[in-house]
Amino acid sequence: MGQQILVCDVAMGTMLHAAGAALDRSLPELNLSDPVLVSTIHESYLSAGADIIQTNTFGANRLWLGDHGFPDQVDEINRAGVRIARTAQDQCEREVLVAGSVSPAVTASQRRRIGSAERAEVLREQVRAITAGRGVDLIILETFGYLDELVEAVCVVADLTDVPVIAQATFADDAYTLGGETPREVAAVLSGLPVAMLGTNCTIGPQRMLTVAEDLVRYASVPVSAQPNAGQPRRTGPRSFEFAIDGGYFARYIRRFTEAGVSLVGGCCGTTPTHIRAAVGAIRDPDSLVGQQKPPRQRYPLHEPRGASGARPVAGSLAEQLASRRFIVAAAIATPAGGRAGEALEVAAVLQAHGIGLLAVQPPETARTHLDSLDMALHLQQQAGVETVATVTTWDKTIMTLQADLLGAHALGLRSVISTTGSPPVRGDYPAVDGIWEVDSLGLIALLAGLNTGRDSNGLALTTRTSFCVGARVNPGARDMDAEIARARAKVRAGAHFLVSRPVYELDSLLRVVSALEAEEVPLLLSVTPLRSFEEADYLAHEVPGVTIPADTLRAMEQAGRAAARAVGIELAADLLRDARKLVSGVILTAAEEDVAVLTPLLSVVA
Repeated sequence: MGQQILVCDVAMGTMLHAAGAALDRSLPELNLSDPVLVSTIHESYLSAGADIIQTNTFGANRLWLGDHGFPDQVDEINRAGVRIARTAQDQCEREVLVAGSVSPAVTASQRRRIGSAERAEVLREQVRAITAGRGVDLIILETFGYLDELVEAVCVVADLTDVPVIAQATFADDAYTLGGETPREVAAVLSGLPVAMLGTNCTIGPQRMLTVAEDLVRYASVPVSAQPNAGQPRRTGPRSFEFAIDGGYFARYIRRFTEAGVSLVGGCCGTTPTHIRAAVGAIRDPDSLVGQQKPPRQRYPLHEPRGASGARPVAGSLAEQLASRRFIVAAAIATPAGGRAGEALEVAAVLQAHGIGLLAVQPPETARTHLDSLDMALHLQQQAGVETVATVTTWDKTIMTLQADLLGAHALGLRSVISTTGSPPVRGDYPAVDGIWEVDSLGLIALLAGLNTGRDSNGLALTTRTSFCVGARVNPGARDMDAEIARARAKVRAGAHFLVSRPVYELDSLLRVVSALEAEEVPLLLSVTPLRSFEEADYLAHEVPGVTIPADTLRAMEQAGRAAARAVGIELAADLLRDARKLVSGVILTAAEEDVAVLTPLLSVVA
């Protein structure tokens, strides 16, 4: 390790779920109940060219296993996991290594009530099991969201064995761990501990992880590893997800990891033997990537708002504007992390100065603490005097909580809501299913329609009726367009008064949606977000499910170069708006990073 680039296998959990293992069962227990399946997955990764395979022991500790009824089988399950991996190793005709996979001792919710001493003892029990007898060649501590827990784990392993340790932290989209540590802080702390390698895995895809890995390499005094997810998960059912990154895109970024100085690469949630085979090819045969797009290295710049359009705000509620058939112009604003409501008020003031009198308040896609979108919408409405539409997600609340929040918001003056199911932010281990899921967006629409008729979720009469204007999402970039259209129609039948598209970057998919929903006679608001860079376009095209970026757009952004990319992105968005202006009832504009200046040329198109 550190002397040559090694390729680790990828997501054992992804493969086990794909083979039919239920999301709510203990995957390490399969070492006992279905060892042939686990062995087959090891063999598939070895056939793909992996240099390291990891034992099926992630979460195989007393606390995690206890949630599934196996608290007393820690030793048996871990030893079986090592035995299965060793057998696959022995049958391989080339030299490979077996790594013992060790997760944090506790889940995020358990962390609140289980202290350091107990966490250390839980890990100690598992490490003894995977190093007993022939044991493993190395140990990978993976998906640690809190640096203090990772340090504890390193110390536990060092006290028990001299087996080499790879210590991997997991970072969110903002390049901080769940505990709030930066890559520099993680590298500095871990470099002073007995680790053979430090690194990062899980939660984010290749592009976001590259920035983290570059910082780890810059500040670490030991070799660095990186194992990204296959982009963002797409929800396909109440507790099912899928990932869409292809092997070519994954391999392109794996090559960039190695160019940045990363010594061990691999994958995490959503990656498969296909991704590993492509990664091995990218490393062993760099010419295999010739002709493929290679995005420039850059970090997204922050821009200060400049100027104003001079347009006049449109008065009246959203319901009134829809009824009058005015062309609606709104801007999206995310609730700020950490409860900093003052920042949102400042942005709202700038947007109002640009002539925008309607704000769509959206929850941020982050695991960080943030204000509720209903609360933020009310705050902006009361403090800034601007009409707001609150985007309400259902994954994180029971139906009774949703009902209480909505009644409270209505009593305080909120009248417009966009209903969406949403997904839990990825917080580490696969899959992202830690939501409540008591009701989806369709159920929320039905709830709102009931409140509007004076009935609660149980059909019981209320003392008053609400007057919500109800919106719902439709995705023109959906993979299964027939299913998406059918669901949009169901939302309208359930009581949606208008539809809002997911961000659109090309006209064809929008035309299909407009044509398919013509008979519904429901207003459609188009979401438009100007691209800022080729790297951003590349990320959206490959790592974000349900987003379609045309090849011509990718080429235009790449050819623009870093200096002109922002201007080209604005021009492309303006062209889209010109073509779509007569197809939709309004537009919701999003200024990335609150770069409100990009809205000026777009507002002139829809004026």
